[in-house]
Amino acid sequence: MKSNRIEGIDLARSLAIIGMIIVNFKMVIGAEGNSWLLSIANALSGKAAALFVTLAGVGIALMTKKGFVSQDNNLVRSNRIRLIKRSVLLFVIGLSYIVIWPADILHFYGVYMLVALLFISSSKRKIFFVALSIILLYPFMMWMMSYDTGWNFETLDYKGFWTVDGFIRNLFYNGFHPVFPWVSFMLIGLWYGRHDLHDRRIVSKLMIRGWLGFVVLLILSKVLLYVTQSSDPVANEQLSYILGLSPMPPLPLYMLAGCSLSISVISGCILMADRFSDSFIIQSLVKTGKLALTLYVAHVVLGMGLALVYDESMIDKQSIQFTMCYAAVFSMLSIIFSTIWLKYFRSGPLEWLFKKILG
Repeated sequence: MKSNRIEGIDLARSLAIIGMIIVNFKMVIGAEGNSWLLSIANALSGKAAALFVTLAGVGIALMTKKGFVSQDNNLVRSNRIRLIKRSVLLFVIGLSYIVIWPADILHFYGVYMLVALLFISSSKRKIFFVALSIILLYPFMMWMMSYDTGWNFETLDYKGFWTVDGFIRNLFYNGFHPVFPWVSFMLIGLWYGRHDLHDRRIVSKLMIRGWLGFVVLLILSKVLLYVTQSSDPVANEQLSYILGLSPMPPLPLYMLAGCSLSISVISGCILMADRFSDSFIIQSLVKTGKLALTLYVAHVVLGMGLALVYDESMIDKQSIQFTMCYAAVFSMLSIIFSTIWLKYFRSGPLEWLFKKILG
């Protein structure tokens, strides 16, 4: 019997994981040297993680679809309990290696899920409105509270992370992936997943609209930066954070562009996986996407952790050429591992463990 699973979503997950491997290795291992390689890595910054979180929202939509359609209160309650358990486990896993990887996304991810579960019975319109409202309200949070509090942006160290105030501030407001406004990516994924993703016409329309939205926002950012540039380099640098598409701080232009690009990429992957379902490359990437959680943790614990254990001088001192090669090798090994593993097992190691713990 053919599975009803949408393989394009797993394909998109594999692209998100590979993108995050490149971006995160660049941050930890080094980024000096070849300008065009650096440009590629920078272009992925904030985009791959946004895609990863948006895909989680799509997954929640698909997991809770039956309860949403039937409005069965018992099923909705059961879905909420599963999501709560999953969110707590992700939160704990993410914090367990925060010393190795301060920019971990899983503990944020766990809290996003707690917010998203509040809307699993809501209409698409309400979900979209809430996501957009959070994005547009975030600048007012910055107006009321200093975004720089706790940060040393030269070293990317966060002072007072383990204090109550510092932890809450980092988690909800000015960490690497703060709940506000990053939860909007998950809500947009939930909104997207409420569409009929088996209908090629709907998916095609969403892909085109997402791509057009991203292009318009990219052009708008470039134009605004051009017309506001001055002779003061400090002012120009500040404007680049406000009007550019940098993920820190996560201002509306970045958030809206990230949502648009994620929708376009997921839609394109669904169409591509459907069109080239027999392709060895596509199927290998689909298998990689099925092990997304395992590979995310592995790229931290193995990819970064072992490099640190082997030779601490590797960290933050390598060229972008070395970093990109290292990321490419790790990504290729991840694809090979996923392909072989799923020949013998139904799910990845961590994915299996989650099922056992959560029931």
